[in-house]
Amino acid sequence: MSSFTLLVTSAPFSEQNAYSAYRFALAAVQAKHTVNGIFFYQSGTLNGSSLQLTPSDEFDLYAAWKSLANDHKVPLMVCVSAASKRGIITTEDAQDSDNPHFSLTAPFESVGLGELAILMKNSDRLVQF
Repeated sequence: MSSFTLLVTSAPFSEQNAYSAYRFALAAVQAKHTVNGIFFYQSGTLNGSSLQLTPSDEFDLYAAWKSLANDHKVPLMVCVSAASKRGIITTEDAQDSDNPHFSLTAPFESVGLGELAILMKNSDRLVQF
């Protein structure tokens, strides 16, 4: 079986890429492949925002990412620098900057680009969406 790192650089609803990344990850784990992690970068960091409100007649990609992480133990890693530029911050970062708001919660985690390098080193393939 193969191991994968997924790199998501697309916002959740601007294109189909983020949804395609989710479907790829789900198919991979169902086929008994390993997804070492999903790294959200650039506009892809918006996938980690807990402030998304999805209409009831649309697919809730945020809930799907959380379910994938919880059901299949797939790490969801959000680039801290790219996310903070877009207002996606953790509770700790909000407190440190005296900001009353935060939008990044578990199972999404705030990490640096070094984590992407480690994921890539430990995977057979990198797939970007």
